[in-house]
Amino acid sequence: MSGTRLAPAARIALAIGAAGAAAFAYGSLVERRHYTLRTASVPVLPAGAAPIKVLHLSDLHMAPWQRDKQAWVRELARLEPDLIVDTGDNLGHRDGLTGIRAAFAPFAGIPGVFVNGSNDYFGPQAKNPFAYFTGPSRHRRQAERLDIGALHAYFAELGWTDLDNAAAALEINGTRLEFFGVDDPHRGYDRLDVITAAIDELRADDPLGDESWPDAELEQAERPTVTVGVSHAPYQRVLNSFVNHGAQLILAGHTHGGQVCVPGFGALVTNCDIPRAQVKGLSVWRHGLRSAYLNVSAGLGTSIYAPVRFACPPEATLLTLTAVA
Repeated sequence: MSGTRLAPAARIALAIGAAGAAAFAYGSLVERRHYTLRTASVPVLPAGAAPIKVLHLSDLHMAPWQRDKQAWVRELARLEPDLIVDTGDNLGHRDGLTGIRAAFAPFAGIPGVFVNGSNDYFGPQAKNPFAYFTGPSRHRRQAERLDIGALHAYFAELGWTDLDNAAAALEINGTRLEFFGVDDPHRGYDRLDVITAAIDELRADDPLGDESWPDAELEQAERPTVTVGVSHAPYQRVLNSFVNHGAQLILAGHTHGGQVCVPGFGALVTNCDIPRAQVKGLSVWRHGLRSAYLNVSAGLGTSIYAPVRFACPPEATLLTLTAVA
Protein backbone atom coordinates (compact mmCIF):
# COMPACT_ATOMS: atom_id res chain seq x y z
CA MET A 1 0.00 0.00 0.00
CA SER A 2 1.58 3.27 -1.11
CA GLY A 3 1.95 6.20 1.31
CA THR A 4 -0.21 9.27 1.03
CA ARG A 5 1.45 12.03 -0.97
CA LEU A 6 1.15 15.59 0.24
CA ALA A 7 -0.21 18.25 -2.05
CA PRO A 8 2.38 20.77 -3.36
CA ALA A 9 0.95 23.57 -1.19
CA ALA A 10 1.20 21.38 1.90
CA ARG A 11 4.82 20.49 1.11
CA ILE A 12 5.66 24.17 0.68
CA ALA A 13 3.99 25.03 3.99
CA LEU A 14 5.90 22.27 5.76
CA ALA A 15 9.17 23.46 4.23
CA ILE A 16 8.51 27.04 5.31
CA GLY A 17 7.60 25.88 8.80
CA ALA A 18 10.76 23.77 9.07
CA ALA A 19 12.91 26.65 7.84
CA GLY A 20 11.30 29.00 10.33
CA ALA A 21 11.84 26.58 13.19
CA ALA A 22 15.48 26.12 12.18
CA ALA A 23 16.02 29.89 11.99
CA PHE A 24 14.46 30.39 15.42
CA ALA A 25 16.58 27.62 16.92
CA TYR A 26 19.73 29.16 15.42
CA GLY A 27 18.79 32.66 16.55
CA SER A 28 17.93 31.62 20.09
CA LEU A 29 20.58 28.98 20.74
CA VAL A 30 23.54 30.21 18.67
CA GLU A 31 23.46 33.77 17.38
CA ARG A 32 22.18 35.53 20.48
CA ARG A 33 25.30 34.21 22.26
CA HIS A 34 27.68 34.95 19.39
CA TYR A 35 29.17 38.03 21.05
CA THR A 36 31.04 40.24 18.59
CA LEU A 37 33.44 43.16 18.84
CA ARG A 38 32.89 45.77 16.16
CA THR A 39 35.68 48.29 15.54
CA ALA A 40 35.64 51.64 13.79
CA SER A 41 37.75 54.79 13.53
CA VAL A 42 36.18 58.20 13.99
CA PRO A 43 38.21 61.25 12.80
CA VAL A 44 36.99 63.90 15.25
CA LEU A 45 40.11 64.89 17.20
CA PRO A 46 42.09 68.03 16.45
CA ALA A 47 45.27 67.71 14.40
CA GLY A 48 48.13 66.24 16.39
CA ALA A 49 45.93 64.82 19.16
CA ALA A 50 46.71 61.35 20.51
CA PRO A 51 44.14 58.65 19.62
CA ILE A 52 41.48 57.75 22.20
CA LYS A 53 40.05 54.21 22.47
CA VAL A 54 36.36 54.29 23.45
CA LEU A 55 34.56 51.10 24.47
CA HIS A 56 30.84 51.52 23.77
CA LEU A 57 28.60 49.14 25.74
CA SER A 58 24.83 49.03 25.51
CA ASP A 59 21.70 46.98 26.14
CA LEU A 60 23.18 44.13 28.14
CA HIS A 61 19.73 43.29 29.60
CA MET A 62 21.68 41.30 32.18
CA ALA A 63 20.24 38.41 34.13
CA PRO A 64 22.32 36.83 36.92
CA TRP A 65 22.59 33.42 35.20
CA GLN A 66 24.09 34.79 31.96
CA ARG A 67 27.64 33.84 32.87
CA ASP A 68 28.88 33.49 29.30
CA LYS A 69 27.95 37.11 28.60
CA GLN A 70 29.54 38.24 31.84
CA ALA A 71 32.78 36.43 31.03
CA TRP A 72 32.90 37.84 27.49
CA VAL A 73 32.39 41.41 28.71
CA ARG A 74 35.09 40.98 31.37
CA GLU A 75 37.57 40.03 28.65
CA LEU A 76 37.02 43.41 26.96
CA ALA A 77 39.21 44.95 29.64
CA ARG A 78 42.15 43.45 27.74
CA LEU A 79 41.51 46.03 25.01
CA GLU A 80 42.75 48.66 27.50
CA PRO A 81 40.16 51.30 26.56
CA ASP A 82 40.82 54.90 27.53
CA LEU A 83 37.12 55.53 28.11
CA ILE A 84 33.91 53.51 28.51
CA VAL A 85 30.53 54.83 27.36
CA ASP A 86 27.50 52.88 28.60
CA THR A 87 24.24 53.80 26.84
CA GLY A 88 21.83 52.04 29.16
CA ASP A 89 19.48 49.06 29.50
CA ASN A 90 22.03 47.29 31.65
CA LEU A 91 19.44 45.40 33.69
CA GLY A 92 17.27 42.58 32.42
CA HIS A 93 16.12 41.05 35.72
CA ARG A 94 15.47 42.17 39.29
CA ASP A 95 18.85 40.63 40.23
CA GLY A 96 20.59 41.83 37.09
CA LEU A 97 23.04 43.99 39.04
CA THR A 98 24.72 40.80 40.27
CA GLY A 99 25.64 39.99 36.69
CA ILE A 100 26.64 43.58 35.91
CA ARG A 101 29.03 43.56 38.85
CA ALA A 102 30.60 40.33 37.61
CA ALA A 103 30.93 41.70 34.08
CA PHE A 104 32.17 45.21 34.86
CA ALA A 105 34.57 44.51 37.76
CA PRO A 106 37.72 44.78 35.57
CA PHE A 107 36.66 48.25 34.41
CA ALA A 108 37.16 49.84 37.83
CA GLY A 109 39.40 52.88 37.46
CA ILE A 110 38.81 53.29 33.73
CA PRO A 111 37.04 56.63 33.08
CA GLY A 112 33.44 56.16 32.04
CA VAL A 113 30.13 57.91 31.45
CA PHE A 114 26.59 56.48 31.35
CA VAL A 115 22.92 57.20 30.77
CA ASN A 116 19.78 55.28 31.71
CA GLY A 117 17.60 53.12 29.51
CA SER A 118 14.00 52.23 30.31
CA ASN A 119 15.01 48.72 31.38
CA ASP A 120 17.21 50.18 34.10
CA TYR A 121 14.01 51.49 35.65
CA PHE A 122 11.59 48.65 34.90
CA GLY A 123 11.83 44.88 34.65
CA PRO A 124 11.15 42.96 31.44
CA GLN A 125 7.68 41.86 30.37
CA ALA A 126 6.35 39.46 27.78
CA LYS A 127 5.22 41.39 24.70
CA ASN A 128 3.73 40.63 21.32
CA PRO A 129 6.72 40.86 18.92
CA PHE A 130 4.45 41.84 16.02
CA ALA A 131 3.45 45.00 17.90
CA TYR A 132 6.87 46.49 17.07
CA PHE A 133 5.73 46.79 13.44
CA THR A 134 3.16 49.37 14.53
CA GLY A 135 5.76 51.68 16.09
CA PRO A 136 7.95 52.00 19.21
CA SER A 137 7.01 49.69 22.07
CA ARG A 138 4.40 50.92 24.52
CA HIS A 139 4.77 51.06 28.29
CA ARG A 140 2.77 49.11 30.82
CA ARG A 141 2.02 50.50 34.23
CA GLN A 142 2.35 47.17 36.01
CA ALA A 143 6.02 46.73 35.09
CA GLU A 144 8.23 45.84 38.07
CA ARG A 145 10.39 48.71 39.27
CA LEU A 146 14.09 47.88 39.49
CA ASP A 147 16.66 49.31 41.89
CA ILE A 148 18.21 51.91 39.60
CA GLY A 149 19.72 53.62 42.63
CA ALA A 150 21.85 50.56 43.34
CA LEU A 151 22.98 50.51 39.71
CA HIS A 152 24.02 54.16 39.89
CA ALA A 153 25.83 53.55 43.16
CA TYR A 154 27.83 50.76 41.53
CA PHE A 155 28.74 52.94 38.56
CA ALA A 156 29.92 55.57 41.04
CA GLU A 157 32.14 52.91 42.62
CA LEU A 158 33.67 52.32 39.19
CA GLY A 159 34.32 56.06 38.91
CA TRP A 160 31.83 56.68 36.11
CA THR A 161 29.95 59.93 35.52
CA ASP A 162 26.16 60.16 35.24
CA LEU A 163 25.08 62.09 32.11
CA ASP A 164 21.32 61.80 32.56
CA ASN A 165 20.11 65.30 31.59
CA ALA A 166 23.55 66.59 32.52
CA ALA A 167 26.93 67.67 31.16
CA ALA A 168 30.46 66.81 32.28
CA ALA A 169 34.02 66.92 31.01
CA LEU A 170 36.98 64.54 31.13
CA GLU A 171 40.52 64.96 29.90
CA ILE A 172 41.66 61.84 28.05
CA ASN A 173 45.12 61.53 26.47
CA GLY A 174 45.52 65.31 26.38
CA THR A 175 42.13 66.06 24.80
CA ARG A 176 39.23 67.57 26.69
CA LEU A 177 36.03 65.64 26.02
CA GLU A 178 32.88 67.61 26.77
CA PHE A 179 29.87 65.33 27.24
CA PHE A 180 26.19 66.01 27.48
CA GLY A 181 23.46 63.42 27.74
CA VAL A 182 19.80 62.75 28.42
CA ASP A 183 17.80 60.32 30.50
CA ASP A 184 15.82 57.69 28.60
CA PRO A 185 13.97 59.27 25.63
CA HIS A 186 11.91 56.11 25.07
CA ARG A 187 10.09 56.81 28.34
CA GLY A 188 10.09 60.55 27.70
CA TYR A 189 12.53 61.18 30.54
CA ASP A 190 14.85 63.29 28.37
CA ARG A 191 15.03 66.97 29.28
CA LEU A 192 16.48 68.59 26.20
CA ASP A 193 15.42 71.95 27.62
CA VAL A 194 18.09 71.77 30.35
CA ILE A 195 21.01 70.79 28.11
CA THR A 196 21.92 74.35 27.10
CA ALA A 197 22.13 75.48 30.72
CA ALA A 198 24.14 72.37 31.67
CA ILE A 199 26.67 73.03 28.91
CA ASP A 200 26.90 76.72 29.83
CA GLU A 201 27.51 75.84 33.48
CA LEU A 202 30.15 73.29 32.50
CA ARG A 203 32.04 75.84 30.43
CA ALA A 204 31.63 78.58 33.00
CA ASP A 205 33.52 76.40 35.47
CA ASP A 206 36.35 75.91 32.97
CA PRO A 207 38.98 78.68 33.32
CA LEU A 208 40.57 77.78 30.00
CA GLY A 209 37.23 78.28 28.31
CA ASP A 210 37.58 82.03 28.83
CA GLU A 211 40.04 83.43 26.33
CA SER A 212 40.82 86.38 28.60
CA TRP A 213 41.96 84.18 31.50
CA PRO A 214 44.34 84.51 33.26
CA ASP A 215 45.84 87.47 31.43
CA ALA A 216 44.53 88.83 28.15
CA GLU A 217 48.02 89.96 27.23
CA LEU A 218 49.40 86.44 27.43
CA GLU A 219 48.98 84.14 24.49
CA GLN A 220 46.88 81.14 25.44
CA ALA A 221 47.78 77.75 24.03
CA GLU A 222 44.92 76.16 22.13
CA ARG A 223 43.45 73.18 23.95
CA PRO A 224 42.00 70.32 21.89
CA THR A 225 38.31 69.78 22.71
CA VAL A 226 35.71 67.37 21.32
CA THR A 227 31.99 67.42 22.16
CA VAL A 228 30.12 64.12 22.60
CA GLY A 229 26.39 63.54 22.99
CA VAL A 230 25.12 60.40 24.79
CA SER A 231 21.60 58.96 24.76
CA HIS A 232 20.01 55.56 25.21
CA ALA A 233 17.42 55.79 22.42
CA PRO A 234 18.34 57.60 19.18
CA TYR A 235 15.07 59.44 18.63
CA GLN A 236 15.37 62.12 15.96
CA ARG A 237 14.38 64.91 18.36
CA VAL A 238 17.38 63.99 20.52
CA LEU A 239 19.84 63.62 17.66
CA ASN A 240 18.77 66.93 16.14
CA SER A 241 19.11 68.71 19.47
CA PHE A 242 22.54 67.19 20.06
CA VAL A 243 23.73 68.38 16.65
CA ASN A 244 22.33 71.84 17.35
CA HIS A 245 24.31 71.88 20.60
CA GLY A 246 27.54 71.18 18.74
CA ALA A 247 28.02 67.44 19.21
CA GLN A 248 30.74 66.04 16.97
CA LEU A 249 30.06 62.44 18.01
CA ILE A 250 26.83 60.89 19.30
CA LEU A 251 26.58 57.48 20.98
CA ALA A 252 23.32 55.57 21.46
CA GLY A 253 21.82 52.09 21.74
CA HIS A 254 18.25 50.86 22.31
CA THR A 255 17.50 49.50 18.81
CA HIS A 256 19.25 46.13 19.21
CA GLY A 257 20.16 46.72 15.56
CA GLY A 258 16.66 45.47 14.74
CA GLN A 259 17.40 42.21 16.62
CA VAL A 260 15.74 40.06 13.96
CA CYS A 261 16.96 41.11 10.52
CA VAL A 262 16.64 39.86 6.97
CA PRO A 263 19.94 39.10 5.21
CA GLY A 264 20.40 41.53 2.33
CA PHE A 265 17.60 43.77 3.62
CA GLY A 266 18.50 44.58 7.19
CA ALA A 267 16.36 45.59 10.14
CA LEU A 268 12.61 45.26 9.97
CA VAL A 269 11.98 47.56 12.95
CA THR A 270 13.96 50.14 14.94
CA ASN A 271 11.76 50.64 18.07
CA CYS A 272 12.09 54.40 17.58
CA ASP A 273 11.94 56.85 14.68
CA ILE A 274 15.52 56.52 13.44
CA PRO A 275 15.77 55.44 9.77
CA ARG A 276 16.37 51.72 9.32
CA ALA A 277 19.62 52.41 7.48
CA GLN A 278 21.07 53.89 10.69
CA VAL A 279 19.68 51.35 13.14
CA LYS A 280 23.20 50.15 14.01
CA GLY A 281 26.82 50.97 13.32
CA LEU A 282 28.66 54.18 12.50
CA SER A 283 27.03 56.75 10.25
CA VAL A 284 26.65 60.51 9.96
CA TRP A 285 23.59 62.29 11.34
CA ARG A 286 22.74 65.55 9.56
CA HIS A 287 20.40 68.26 10.72
CA GLY A 288 20.22 71.62 9.00
CA LEU A 289 23.73 72.68 8.07
CA ARG A 290 25.36 70.64 10.83
CA SER A 291 26.34 67.01 11.21
CA ALA A 292 27.87 64.58 13.69
CA TYR A 293 29.15 61.05 13.64
CA LEU A 294 26.56 58.69 15.10
CA ASN A 295 27.34 55.26 16.54
CA VAL A 296 24.31 53.13 17.40
CA SER A 297 25.19 49.93 19.19
CA ALA A 298 23.23 46.78 18.40
CA GLY A 299 23.75 45.89 22.06
CA LEU A 300 24.76 42.72 23.85
CA GLY A 301 21.46 41.35 25.09
CA THR A 302 17.77 40.76 24.58
CA SER A 303 14.76 40.61 26.82
CA ILE A 304 14.58 37.30 28.66
CA TYR A 305 11.12 36.98 27.08
CA ALA A 306 12.47 37.37 23.52
CA PRO A 307 15.81 35.49 23.57
CA VAL A 308 16.54 35.47 19.86
CA ARG A 309 18.68 37.34 17.34
CA PHE A 310 18.93 36.69 13.64
CA ALA A 311 21.36 38.28 11.16
CA CYS A 312 22.18 40.74 13.95
CA PRO A 313 24.71 39.35 16.46
CA PRO A 314 25.15 40.96 19.87
CA GLU A 315 27.99 43.44 19.94
CA ALA A 316 30.23 45.81 21.80
CA THR A 317 32.07 48.52 19.87
CA LEU A 318 35.63 49.76 20.13
CA LEU A 319 35.79 53.22 18.59
CA THR A 320 39.19 54.76 18.02
CA LEU A 321 38.94 58.54 17.96
CA THR A 322 41.61 59.88 15.63
CA ALA A 323 42.76 63.27 14.40
CA VAL A 324 40.99 64.86 11.47
CA ALA A 325 43.09 64.37 8.35
